[in-house]
Amino acid sequence: MALQLQLRTVSGLRGRADRIAKAAFRGLSFYTRVLESCEDEARFDETFRWPVASNVDGNEILEIQVFNYSKVFTNRLIGTFRMVLQKVVEEGHVEVMDTLIDDNNSAIQTSISIEIRYQAQDGTVGTWSDKEFLETPGLRPEGDGRCPLETDSLLPGLRQSSDVSPGKSSQQPADRSFRSKGREKTKEHKAGKGVFSAMKLGKARPTKDDHRKQDEPAVLEAEDLDRKAMRLGGGLDPDTISLASVTAVTTNVSNKRSKPDIKMEPSAGRPMDYQVSVTIIEARQLVGLNMDPVVCVEVGEEKKYTSMKESTNCPYYNEYFVFDFHVPPDVMFDKIIKLSVIHSKNLLRSGTLVGSFKMDVGTVYTQPEHQFYHKWAILSDPEDLTAGLKGYLKCDIAVVGKGDNIKTPHKANETDEDDIEGNLLLPDGVPPERQWARFYIKIYRAEGLPRMNTSIMANVKKALIGENKDLVDPYVQVVFAGQKGKTSVQKSSYEPLWNEQIIFTEMFPPLCKRIKVQIRDSDKVNDVAIGTHFIDLRKISNEGDKGYLPTFGPAWVNMYGSTRNYTLMDEHQELNEGLGEGVSFRARLLMSLAVEILDTSNPEINSSTEVQVEQATSVADNCTGKMEEFFLFGAFLEATMIDRKIGDKPINFEVTIGNYGNQIDGMAKPVLRRKKEGGDGDEEESELLQNSSEDEGGEDGEMVSVSSSQPMKPLVTDRNYFHLPYFEKKPCIYIKSWWQDQRRRLYNANIMDKIADKLEEGLNDVQEMIKTEKPHPERRLRGVLEELSSGCLRFVTLADKDQHHASRTRLDRERLKSCMRELENMGQQATTLRSQVKKNTMKDKLKLVQNFLQKLRFLADEPQHTIPDIFIWMISNNKRIAYARVPSKDILYSIVDEEMGKDCAKVKTVFLKLPGKRGFGPAGWTVQAKMEIYLWLGLNKQRKDFLSGLPCGFEEKKIARGQNLPSFPPISLLYTKKQVFQLRAHMYQARSLFAADSSGLSDPFARVFFTSQSQCTEVLNETLCPTWDQLLVFDNVELYGEAHEMRDDPPIIVIEIYDQDTVGKADFMGRTFAKPVVKMSDEQYCPPRFPPQLEYYQIYRGNSTAGDLLAAFELLQIGPGGKSDLPPIDGPTDMDRGPILPVPLGIRPVLSKYRVEILFWGLRDLKRVNLAQVDRPRVDIECAGKGVQSALIQNYKKNPNFSTLVKWFEVDLPENELLHPPLNIRVVDCRAFGRYTLVGSHAVSSLRKFIYRPPDKKAQHWNMTGEIVVNMEPEVPIKKMETMVKLEANSDAVVKVDVSEEEKEKKKKKKKGGGGGGEEVEEEEPDESMLDWWSKYFASIETMKEQLRQQEAAAAEAEEKEEMEIAEGFKGQAKNKEKSKAPKDDKKKKQQSAPELPEKKNKQKIDELKVFNKELEAEFDNFEDWLHTFNLLRGKIGDNDDNATEEERIVGRFKGSMCVYKVPLPDDITKEAGYDPNFGMFQGIPSNDPINVLVRVYIVRATDLHPADINGKADPYIAIKLGKTDIKDKENYISKQLNPVFGKSFDIEATFPMESMLTVAVYDWDLVGTDDLIGETKIDLENRYYSKHRATCGVSQTYSIHGYNVWRDPMKPSQILSKLCKEGKVDGPHFGPGGRVKVANRVFTGPTEIEDENGQKKQTDEHLALSVLRHWEDIPRAGCKLVPEHVETRPLLNPDKPGIEQGRLEMWVDMFPMDMPAPGPATDISPRKPKKYELRVIVWNTDEVILEDDDYFTGEKSSDIFVRGWLKGQQEDKQDTDVHYHSLTGEGNFNWRYIFPFDYLMAEEKIVISKKESMFSWDETEYKIPARLTLQVWDADHFSADDFLGAIELDLNRFPRGAKTSKQCSLEMVTNEAELPMVSIFKQKRVKGWWPFVARDENDELEVTGKVEAELHLLTAEEAEKSPAGLARNEPDPLEKPNRPDTSFIWFLNPLKSIKYLICTRYKWLIIKIVLALLLLIMVALFLYSMPGYMVKKLLGA
Repeated sequence: MALQLQLRTVSGLRGRADRIAKAAFRGLSFYTRVLESCEDEARFDETFRWPVASNVDGNEILEIQVFNYSKVFTNRLIGTFRMVLQKVVEEGHVEVMDTLIDDNNSAIQTSISIEIRYQAQDGTVGTWSDKEFLETPGLRPEGDGRCPLETDSLLPGLRQSSDVSPGKSSQQPADRSFRSKGREKTKEHKAGKGVFSAMKLGKARPTKDDHRKQDEPAVLEAEDLDRKAMRLGGGLDPDTISLASVTAVTTNVSNKRSKPDIKMEPSAGRPMDYQVSVTIIEARQLVGLNMDPVVCVEVGEEKKYTSMKESTNCPYYNEYFVFDFHVPPDVMFDKIIKLSVIHSKNLLRSGTLVGSFKMDVGTVYTQPEHQFYHKWAILSDPEDLTAGLKGYLKCDIAVVGKGDNIKTPHKANETDEDDIEGNLLLPDGVPPERQWARFYIKIYRAEGLPRMNTSIMANVKKALIGENKDLVDPYVQVVFAGQKGKTSVQKSSYEPLWNEQIIFTEMFPPLCKRIKVQIRDSDKVNDVAIGTHFIDLRKISNEGDKGYLPTFGPAWVNMYGSTRNYTLMDEHQELNEGLGEGVSFRARLLMSLAVEILDTSNPEINSSTEVQVEQATSVADNCTGKMEEFFLFGAFLEATMIDRKIGDKPINFEVTIGNYGNQIDGMAKPVLRRKKEGGDGDEEESELLQNSSEDEGGEDGEMVSVSSSQPMKPLVTDRNYFHLPYFEKKPCIYIKSWWQDQRRRLYNANIMDKIADKLEEGLNDVQEMIKTEKPHPERRLRGVLEELSSGCLRFVTLADKDQHHASRTRLDRERLKSCMRELENMGQQATTLRSQVKKNTMKDKLKLVQNFLQKLRFLADEPQHTIPDIFIWMISNNKRIAYARVPSKDILYSIVDEEMGKDCAKVKTVFLKLPGKRGFGPAGWTVQAKMEIYLWLGLNKQRKDFLSGLPCGFEEKKIARGQNLPSFPPISLLYTKKQVFQLRAHMYQARSLFAADSSGLSDPFARVFFTSQSQCTEVLNETLCPTWDQLLVFDNVELYGEAHEMRDDPPIIVIEIYDQDTVGKADFMGRTFAKPVVKMSDEQYCPPRFPPQLEYYQIYRGNSTAGDLLAAFELLQIGPGGKSDLPPIDGPTDMDRGPILPVPLGIRPVLSKYRVEILFWGLRDLKRVNLAQVDRPRVDIECAGKGVQSALIQNYKKNPNFSTLVKWFEVDLPENELLHPPLNIRVVDCRAFGRYTLVGSHAVSSLRKFIYRPPDKKAQHWNMTGEIVVNMEPEVPIKKMETMVKLEANSDAVVKVDVSEEEKEKKKKKKKGGGGGGEEVEEEEPDESMLDWWSKYFASIETMKEQLRQQEAAAAEAEEKEEMEIAEGFKGQAKNKEKSKAPKDDKKKKQQSAPELPEKKNKQKIDELKVFNKELEAEFDNFEDWLHTFNLLRGKIGDNDDNATEEERIVGRFKGSMCVYKVPLPDDITKEAGYDPNFGMFQGIPSNDPINVLVRVYIVRATDLHPADINGKADPYIAIKLGKTDIKDKENYISKQLNPVFGKSFDIEATFPMESMLTVAVYDWDLVGTDDLIGETKIDLENRYYSKHRATCGVSQTYSIHGYNVWRDPMKPSQILSKLCKEGKVDGPHFGPGGRVKVANRVFTGPTEIEDENGQKKQTDEHLALSVLRHWEDIPRAGCKLVPEHVETRPLLNPDKPGIEQGRLEMWVDMFPMDMPAPGPATDISPRKPKKYELRVIVWNTDEVILEDDDYFTGEKSSDIFVRGWLKGQQEDKQDTDVHYHSLTGEGNFNWRYIFPFDYLMAEEKIVISKKESMFSWDETEYKIPARLTLQVWDADHFSADDFLGAIELDLNRFPRGAKTSKQCSLEMVTNEAELPMVSIFKQKRVKGWWPFVARDENDELEVTGKVEAELHLLTAEEAEKSPAGLARNEPDPLEKPNRPDTSFIWFLNPLKSIKYLICTRYKWLIIKIVLALLLLIMVALFLYSMPGYMVKKLLGA
């Protein structure tokens, strides 16, 4: 269906102007090209086509507007033409000539001539007549390619689409030619470069040649744009111009070919290394009384346990666990991480589960940085759904794959993390309140199962049993969230019926993403999987506010796996388990899924979470759609590049769809098949029969599928490959199959895929433009966004007309709704974004657009399958060799263009690959076969044009029965037309190739394949960057089909790069594709298209890139005149290379003379070569055939530096920098007798960063005149003040210890701040002596965290702003900006003003240092400011990706640099003062003679070390190696610590250059056996030493000569400054009066006095000099950032576990040259010793304690109360009061004192305990635990265990102030901590008050179970010694005995009451029972007693 408009002319125009016209229909407008300076008549002659999805209504309107076009102003409307389409709809073809109307609807004299055609969907209107537009006047000649700048969203429109149904074949040629012409017209500009780039098939990179103005085949240059691209006149603003895909850089020109896929190797099933690390920090609010919790961490099958903590509900563990895996990603991400808390587990019993938490590894991996950090997991009990949460567990979880680096966030304030609700362990978007839900997975039935053991086994069974049953016993197993459910086994059935449902109960939303559904075959020995399918919950649900719960089906799910021929040992069994890409259809399963959220308050609910299986109702047969007959047609146009191993046997190809076409399962007769699938009952069958195509007539005409080609013997192409002789005869296959008709799903997916493909191409374009520095990439991005928004709107209109047929599932409806919402939204966002794309916002917007792409791809993936994928197998001698898998949606036909599959009715190049594991590694990189295949799949009744996309010019050959039936498919095609071409492949050079030989180099040659021919370039030895400079000519290339199609659709060229070996066959090194530029015999060989440009093509090896190829390809038609007509080949005249033709002149790059200067510094770390040491190395540099050699190093051991520093050579390099060849560095060792051995090599692939561009004259002087005063103030205050406040709030460490003040200031400020100071003034203020290096360190860490937090906040704010802008659209922008600015300013003001007050009082700023949370190198660009390090490589790159790390191939390093510049240089450079010609561009470099240096290494601490011992801990110590010095600090190991604080410095003397690589390692100490390496880090000291950033000794913030911040460098700041000025040739420093200093033209100010130890003031310039050093980067020309005083954080790596961080080390290095004055002693950074304290707790009284016991005699409720207390973590030293017996009111009096001595670390707020971990431990382990005092109240029992009543835990740093009276003491004090005033015992020293005891009741609610009056008194050890106190009530300082009412013997004093109680209440019933029993007994006794007498009386008759 389409509406087509031809706009011919507009006449009667006034004046002379540029004209442009716009045609609009249904909201989609097209623009014509601009006709420049036309007068009376404008001849547009352009055709526009609107593919229409729904029939055109007669009332719709077509509108054409004509404008005067203006480059500068908006276009001026001349007039409009509107036409109602009624007549068009009726007749299908109308020609109109009419006048235009102006704005006032009055007619003007200008008239327009158009022709309109319309073809309706049902084909009722408008058959295409023979001539079709052919007579349109003035078809433009070929060369005039215009550039349509409006998006061609529908412009491909002119391509022949399936809705053009050609009549009978007689009419085809004419019809075709019209279409091709039309196509040439719109596509002309594209044919310029037929190159496709999503595959990186090279790029068009034109030079700016003058003759390129007319047609620009790459991206328009700027000036062209301004001429052509004012779309709509764009006004004045170049920021609104957008470019459509102007070029074929990325559009696939073709209409009949689709893109091949360049990546060959399947990456899915390959195992990789993963490490899951879990830190269990602590648990809180565990439910249960007085428990002994243990945490079990389970990942997959592995379990690990923490230690047990006794009697606490909030245990603190801080234990770290690591799990290592080596499995495929799919398996890894489905593993479940389960954290469970278990109560009282020990060796004998497994303990009871308190609660657990589950999440899959994939969820963690998708988090930012692949980790959750310091988050709280909510524990729930899977056995009891009705219970609420069971507690919280705080943990870190990280998942690291190889090569991921994990940044540990610096630990933020503890307070932030105590906010549990705000830090839950849940991914974004998951609500904290998760509910329980039931997942119902219904399994109905399966079909098409493979005949599992058809072979020998079947015959044996038949012999034994005598019958042939189906030999498979299937059942379905579903795995979800670590639980498994199974259906029943259906014995011996290929079409099993289950109708069962499996029910899982899991929290919703679940944190496990995939449900695994597997059909398995039950077997006595072992069950095997038949097929596996994963359901991704994210794809079948939507969490948005209009979202829906997971729902699925009922729908069929297709399963793929290994091939269907059954063998006992299936080598591809893994494929059936769902690992890797399935290579064959296995079965399909009908299933559905539903989720129901449970109402846990409902009492009937079954509260178990066990998996249940129950029967389910079956579904109607037609619920999944009406059965339709589908028709699949395929034609094999070419089969080349067949691997030579299989070349000697006949080969055929088999195509299957589902089980149809499969040779093994036999071709079941379709009728039977139908009956089976169509349910029973004859009417069904007859209906289907009538539906099949009408023209097949009768039984004879019934078509039998042909699914495989005839076997043929391949012919030889060259040494490696064969080809099949499919020359003029092309074999075909066709298959009929029956499937439920659910095409709509695939159509929607196709539309979205096409939008996504277009978007991806556009983005590749933009990135390419950025990479190659083309002008205006932002314009192209705007074009991309335009295309995106129109595509999205198009989707909404197309998808909306979805018929509501019965078989749509709920998921179909919901998905459609959400896709429409998403795309509509995306379309609007794209429009808004387009208006925001500016040159400077380009990069950010590009990221946003990439998110769109991911979202589109995600949405397009349809979870409910329909038609199975198509498999093409190459079969040689009945063995299946290689396959290709084509998704059915890609070749599905639709009458609507957008819905059609992207490869439907197109020729696709397919590379066959090996199945399963065989395809891993090198085997998978070789092509098994390259096929050109044409496929079409659609409903049988639509199959009229299934041949429409084939290259024209063939006759159909049919089987005998179908001879005269027109729509009967052919069995082969016979091409009658063929064209002869010559292909010229200009192979210029390649770079960054793969190292294939052990020398680390390769001997590369390229092999070029085109159709069935191949040729090789020459072999170039020992290089990774060969410049072949060779033209390969392929003569007599025969291509079949019409000439014009060849021009648009040439076949692709495959280029393979090999490494020539002297023996054996050549090794494969990589492959790339290209499309040639085609010249037909009637075209001129002239610009713009010829000669073609060299382009880069990306080379792939497997999935990884392996270099680039620079080449150009042209395909020239040989006309009737033979080869003489071809353009001559004019090579450069100056070279004669015999038979080898060089690349001709117009194509080879234009060269200029460059000089390359090389700085040779030295060689480092050279490894042995063939076991011999390197002794006399030399470096050879080569670039483009020229080069230079370094001086020979005479004795590498003695001095590895070069004697001559700078050498140069001249070379001709291309003008275009992108084409510069690489520069090769090789190191050879000169041996005796003139032998050389290659040590290693390095290729510098891009010289760009070494190119020197002479500076602009004008720019040089602006900064030299006038003084610029650099204001020193603003930088410090706000951050620091804020920090101070932070410190004060939560880290007394700093407040307490780190506050210092100089004496007199203190006095001043005391006076000022004396009033209103409150408590703070009372604090005693530490003096200078209390501050140490750690004060500085902790203050700095706070600052760093603060900065990180600010950055995050700023980033978040920016993001919100961005989102708001996009959401609100363009209008709201300005407002928003102001809005968002205001709060920021307010914040700043607040920040500045608030902190001032307390600050003034008692704060002195502690001097800080800079804490880098990464290596120093990362911050300062590796210190390669002038000395670069090049790694020398050797050895081949490993074949499988796993172990081929570059690290292992490094054999040494070359240090040096280079400088490339055009000669001659401008004079003024060489004339500068002090210019030394020997050093060329490298002026002022230091000498490289050996130098002695004192290296001082400071190790602060290590964090998150990888555990090395079985107990999950390590005993780390430091080892340092530098040259021959090897220090192992073994005796000072730190026992059982993963976060050890070392606090040590080491002095080492070293000589550069021999000893310049410092290795700092952390080892694990072992009592027996060798110590294990945990991890190490290497630092290149030499680069640091020589760097301009001056990394020898960091520059501190302030200069002081005593105290903790003493200046460390032997040179004072003023000396350093003078030295820097001298070296940088900077004028200065000039110190002036008033604290000013001038350097160059910058003036700095600062203080000028300094105080010595005795408080004497002295004058000094040092502060001034220091302020200059700290702003050295502001100094013109010479300035650069100097390294500040710092601590760097370096990752520790272990060579055995490459790429995975094993922990981090905080450290820094100082270096001092030995010829300078010696530095002072090292700064003392030894760890702070914990301070000894004593905490005295007096328990005075308790009140309102709940009464637990009933009195034995009186029945009153009472309790025998005692209080137990301990300082958290030290349960061993718990202390108990005596017992207050028989309290009736809950009151208890104790007057009891506990004494807890403890060691406390102020800075970290932790108590330090050292204890042996167990009896067997060798030494004590140091633990750091939070300072928490626990008080518990108990009820004492004499015989049974005591009962726990309640507890309170007080964090000594922050706990609520006690209430004054018992009444005021409430639950609030525990639950509502945030709002209560908090005190710290370390500040208050003494606190007394009432606190509540709490416990949880049956409903899990907290309740008060008592109150305690206590007094806490903190003393330092010294104070405690001075005023001792006794435990309990003992001397010294005894407490008086409590006055307790003596209630113990109350029954004795009040006997009657007791008796009454005993008789009346307690034993009433017992007494009654006893009385009754006694009565009965008496009766019986009396009876027995009197019986004999009575009897006698009776007998005697008395």
